[in-house]
Amino acid sequence: MLNFVLIAGSSRANSQSGKVARFIRQRLIELDKASPSSCSIIDLGEGPLPLWPADDTGPWSQYQQQLRSADAVVVIAPEWNGMACPAIKNFFIYASKAELAHKPGLLVGVSSGIGGGYPISELRASSYKNCRLCYLPEHLIVRGVEKVLNDVEAVSEDDERIRARLDYDLDILARYADALKPVREAIDMSIPAFANGM
Repeated sequence: MLNFVLIAGSSRANSQSGKVARFIRQRLIELDKASPSSCSIIDLGEGPLPLWPADDTGPWSQYQQQLRSADAVVVIAPEWNGMACPAIKNFFIYASKAELAHKPGLLVGVSSGIGGGYPISELRASSYKNCRLCYLPEHLIVRGVEKVLNDVEAVSEDDERIRARLDYDLDILARYADALKPVREAIDMSIPAFANGM
C-alpha cells in the first residue's frame, strides 16, 4: 500500500482547503490507493509553522516524519488575492530534498470563486527547486469550493465533474508513486556539490 500525505495549505482553521484534503483522503481510501493508516493530512491551519527561520519550528519535526515516509504528496493551495497563500509558501521554505526529493506531487488549487489557477503556476515556478518535488503534469482546480466536495447525497453537475477529474488525477498520482520508487532509491542525494537545485 502506498503512503500519501495531503498538505492543506491554508493558515485558517476549519478552512475549505482542509475540507478538500479530507475529501481527497477519503477518495484515496475508497479507490483502494491507500489505507487509513497510510494516508495522512498536514493541515497548516490546525498546526501552523512559524515563519522560517525560527528557533521554535513548531510541528515541523512531526511533519518531516510524515513526509519522509510518503510515496506521494497532494499540495492543496488556496488562492489569496491571486497568489498562493503565505502558509504554503512558508511550508516549502522548510521542506528539503530529505523529505520530498523525486516524489510525485499533485497540485490542487482552491478558490471560492472562479479563480484558483495562480497558485498552481506560482508553486510550479518556485516551490520545487531545492526540495526536488516532482509535480505531475496534471493538476486540479476546485472552483466555487464551498459548493463542491461536500458530504451530500445529491451533487451538482459541476461537483460530479470535479469528482471525476479528481479520481482520474489520483489514479495518475498513484501510478507515478509506484514508478518513482526505484528512481528515488537509485539516486545519490548526498553529493554536496549539488545540494540545491539550479
